[in-house]
Amino acid sequence: MPGRELVLVRCGPDALSAIGYLAALAAGHAVVLLEAGADPGPVIERYDPRYVVEDRQVSERDAAPAELHPDLRVLLSTSGSTGSPKLVRLTARNVLSNAEAIAEYLGIDSGERAIGSLPIPYSYGMSVLHSHLYAGASIAFTPHSVIRPEFWEDVRRHEVTSFAGVPYAYAMLERIGMRDMDLPSLRCMTQAGGRLDPEVALRYAARTRFFVMYGQTEASPRIAYVPPERLAEKAGSIGIAIPGGRLRVDDGEIVYEGPNVMLGYAETRADLARGDDLGGVLATGDLGHADDDGFFYVTGRLKRIAKVYGQRVNLDEVEAAVDGPAGAVEGRDRIEVYAERGADARALAARFRLPPRAIRVHELERLPVRPSGKIDYAALDG
Repeated sequence: MPGRELVLVRCGPDALSAIGYLAALAAGHAVVLLEAGADPGPVIERYDPRYVVEDRQVSERDAAPAELHPDLRVLLSTSGSTGSPKLVRLTARNVLSNAEAIAEYLGIDSGERAIGSLPIPYSYGMSVLHSHLYAGASIAFTPHSVIRPEFWEDVRRHEVTSFAGVPYAYAMLERIGMRDMDLPSLRCMTQAGGRLDPEVALRYAARTRFFVMYGQTEASPRIAYVPPERLAEKAGSIGIAIPGGRLRVDDGEIVYEGPNVMLGYAETRADLARGDDLGGVLATGDLGHADDDGFFYVTGRLKRIAKVYGQRVNLDEVEAAVDGPAGAVEGRDRIEVYAERGADARALAARFRLPPRAIRVHELERLPVRPSGKIDYAALDG
């Protein structure tokens, strides 16, 4: 497409950010989405976008023309909260097929209205936007946190019908007593971004149609869901494949195949010209199994990526942020850091834009190592 450029859109939790993103797509550009609070420096330095969109302003940079694959449309950071320059390359077919599948199994139609409770550059938030616009539905944006009364006043005022949240958000809802609130229009709630305690899921299922979902940014992002009527009997399951997708287990690893699987990663500007590296097949990095009814269960992870409070955090980056030898492993709802010189847990959490309780530090005299000299992570987990 003549005049097609690389555009960086820094998004806040507001309608203007969504409009800026959609306008860049409508103009035919390839769009990098990044949270407004994330440092754009690494992405700008590595990919040299021609335009940067933020706060109603469009800034043109003196950038060389980018060589873009003709199918490339959306690029998401593998860690939207920290602005990691490793990007997921998505096509229009990827995001549209996923939006169609989500709209189908959630039953979204033109009468639905979601609340903008998730950042657009977070793949879950992006999918809420795409699936509702695909179905002709609407989204109400609010600047307020879910723990604020004003957020729920906006839900009532705009007659919001659905809420999407990560496990940490549901922990906050439990704290504020959301299940006892008078919210007559709210009829659907969804959860993704990590494991939610099945008992908590069932509490919300008693109030609304409640969907436990599973996905990855690399799949635009939705991969599986648990039908609400099977939630009680399939506790702890990630569910079945979304419409149009297929799940299987290869050598203990969950593998997904579908039209929403990314082209591949980008780590350099030259990668933006690359074509399809994966052929629609995504090895998730999650270990698991399927039961006799075809419902899948995650039992562990192969990759050094932790999912904590709905955020994906590279454990190697956490270790690099510690002064001195350190090992980081994913615990239950937190990252456990083992450091020979200690570390400030609150400072680490702030650096990765996580709640203070999301990181716990243990000071060790010496880290356990394997004969190769590499950290023995199994010993730390034990």
